[in-house]
Amino acid sequence: MLGYYAGVVVLILISVFTLTELWYMEKKVQFGGVISDFFDTTLEIRRFEKNFFLYQQNDDYQENMSYVSKALGILDQNIDEYKRLSIASQMDSIRERLKKYKLLMTQFAVDSKNNSDKRLDLEEEEIRILGKEIVTIAEDVSKTERKRLQALLIKTQRTLVFLIVFLSFAGIVIGQLLSRMVVKPLQSLEEQMKLIEKGKLRTVLINSKDREIVSLTDAFNKMLNELEFRQKHLIQREKLASLGTLLSGVAHELNNPLSNISSSCEILTEELEDTDVEFKKELLSQIVTQTDRARDIVRSLLEFSRHREFKKEILPLKKLFEETNLFLKGDIPAGIEITMDIPDDIYIFADKQRIQQAFLNLLKNAMESIADEGKVSVMAQKHFVKEKEAEKEKGCDYAKYRDICTGECPVGRDTIDIEIKDTGAGIPPDILPKIFDPFFTTKDVEKDSESRLDIKKGSGLGLYVVEEIIEENDGCIGVYSEVGKGTSFLIRLPMKKA
Repeated sequence: MLGYYAGVVVLILISVFTLTELWYMEKKVQFGGVISDFFDTTLEIRRFEKNFFLYQQNDDYQENMSYVSKALGILDQNIDEYKRLSIASQMDSIRERLKKYKLLMTQFAVDSKNNSDKRLDLEEEEIRILGKEIVTIAEDVSKTERKRLQALLIKTQRTLVFLIVFLSFAGIVIGQLLSRMVVKPLQSLEEQMKLIEKGKLRTVLINSKDREIVSLTDAFNKMLNELEFRQKHLIQREKLASLGTLLSGVAHELNNPLSNISSSCEILTEELEDTDVEFKKELLSQIVTQTDRARDIVRSLLEFSRHREFKKEILPLKKLFEETNLFLKGDIPAGIEITMDIPDDIYIFADKQRIQQAFLNLLKNAMESIADEGKVSVMAQKHFVKEKEAEKEKGCDYAKYRDICTGECPVGRDTIDIEIKDTGAGIPPDILPKIFDPFFTTKDVEKDSESRLDIKKGSGLGLYVVEEIIEENDGCIGVYSEVGKGTSFLIRLPMKKA
């Protein structure tokens, strides 16, 4: 705003200066015209003076007097103008000479009628000398004014050239200042937003004292904090939505250890009086084992459902999938088989609660895509940086997976590659690019019997949340699908040694 107002003030000052110079120049041109007219009048005075001396015609005398009066009139009408100039003394001198000239000419006209030749010669000589002086002074004044007008034009041109150079320089300086104050901070903001988009930055930091830039930065950071807060709530909400499925699996899994505990207790009660101590110890040991098993199941469920801060740790992948599969056990249809091919020495570095939620969502989606009978397989293998370098030369081994081979993922790190495949219906090519979009779902709509409203079976947040969780754990996810042949998801996560 300061720069804008400064520019407006400069433009107004330049406009006022230019208008003033033009007005002054106009006055000078007009006065120059008056001076030229006065000089021409003096020449006419001399012309009719000579004619009168030669021919003694009264008409020439009258014309001469007329032009003398005109010259005096020009001086009287413009007295205020030339009084302010350096030629004021010359103009006063001309005025006095014109008055004297007029008296001499009048006297000469009277004497010429009396035929006094000697006197007439003297008067004529004096008139000629006086007339010549008047013309000479008028000519000098005219030349002086022309030079002054020319000097004024040159001065105005130089001033305008100076103003153009000054404004050009000022424009460059102001442009540089604006670049430092506005353009560079905005470019920095753009670059930082790209880093935030890639997950390499969490807040915007711009080194600027400009109030608007600081306000914009604060607004962006507030927006990012709000988005992060809402994202966490979104993940938690999606996780709680999965608890219904988990509870049926947990209930089914808890039934076995509880049944064993109950049976062991009944036998122990019946054999309480028996003296076989070893048999009793065996029953008690079974009770302890089954109790620990039930405790671990409940603990896993509580860990999954409880909200806690994001914390990455080294996790054995096989055990993590076994625990996740435990949650789904009661919800797996009879015609669907889940197989796992995960070596015992594979570990990942991730937040257990969140990564487990991602695996759970992918497994649930895989089962739901199978209509009657089918298979869901989970495979994992180590992927080293040197193999990634070879991929660049020979071509990506996972080129069929969308979004995996478009860049190094994660950059310069050994990874664990996890493939989750199903033999379901597959995803059409036109839908495949949209599956990670928020609120996008292909699940059917069913009628609620009580409210008679259409209700979607899926929220459309499952795969969106999965992608967010994978990226949050420094990994990436790709998908490959063929209609009628099933879908495969490839996940790359940082590798960690136990």
